[in-house]
Amino acid sequence: MDLIRLRTLRELARCGTMAATAEFLHLTPSAVSQQITQLERETDVALIERRGRGVVLTPAGSRLVAHVERILVILDEARSELAQMRSEIAGELRVAAFPSIAVALVAPIVRNLRQAYPRLDVVVADLEPQESLSALSAWQIDVAVIDDLAGAAKSRQEHYELIPLTEDRLHVLLPASHALASRSTLTIADLQDEAWALDSTNSSFGEFIGNLCRRSGFAPRINAHCAGFEMVAAMVASGNSISVVSGLRLVRPLENVTAVRLAPAIQRKIFLAYRKGERKHPAVTVFLDEAIRTAGMLEGYQRIELNESGKA
Repeated sequence: MDLIRLRTLRELARCGTMAATAEFLHLTPSAVSQQITQLERETDVALIERRGRGVVLTPAGSRLVAHVERILVILDEARSELAQMRSEIAGELRVAAFPSIAVALVAPIVRNLRQAYPRLDVVVADLEPQESLSALSAWQIDVAVIDDLAGAAKSRQEHYELIPLTEDRLHVLLPASHALASRSTLTIADLQDEAWALDSTNSSFGEFIGNLCRRSGFAPRINAHCAGFEMVAAMVASGNSISVVSGLRLVRPLENVTAVRLAPAIQRKIFLAYRKGERKHPAVTVFLDEAIRTAGMLEGYQRIELNESGKA
């Protein structure tokens, strides 16, 4: 049986429709359909049933996908063992991360790995956590850096391993001249009369902030739907808005703003994800080790921030 067709069946089982599978695999729906048809001819058994616009696996299809999962893990283990036999760590390592963690954590990791392993090429993609896990399961990336806001960290972990990395404490970002800027801590309720700037490119973070506000009895009055953190910071610095932002964003200095920690503390957990079978792959191992080391330095920075005035 052809491995590409087996992977296509696996993705079809996950996506549920020919169209969604085709989009994910960068194929046409007809190409996906042809691959499944050819696989059914090879196995001489029906693997899917069409129901409405979607498809479901037959019992035979479900059994085959279960075998495919084991085959793919074995292939990862084989690649890892062969990589360990090389004289140096080299090749390509594909990593996905969301923007705030990419700026604070992934960028310095890549810099350090380039210095230590000149022949290791780390390629970084900007993906939201759920997108990262989908790409990880489809062998489009090798390591994903995710958070727990949208439930990605609670997804079924049949194909990958998760290890906790760090916690990201949220801060209120205020104009330096704002009346609340001198406070040592703030609550979400303290911000109910403010105009908000929120990063609209990160739907899970925006939804999380909206839920925090609603639990405090109000809906945030948003006067800036921003395409990225830079615009959020600019709107706050100009005195037009306030925001709640990732503490990891404060690693780099910002002008004309003050960051005040939230009390009680509100934080999100950050995880590393990698496919089962690849923990011993040398490139994956050095990335995980460097990520843990760098995250420890960031945690130290955040502890210092908690003990200082909160100015960024």
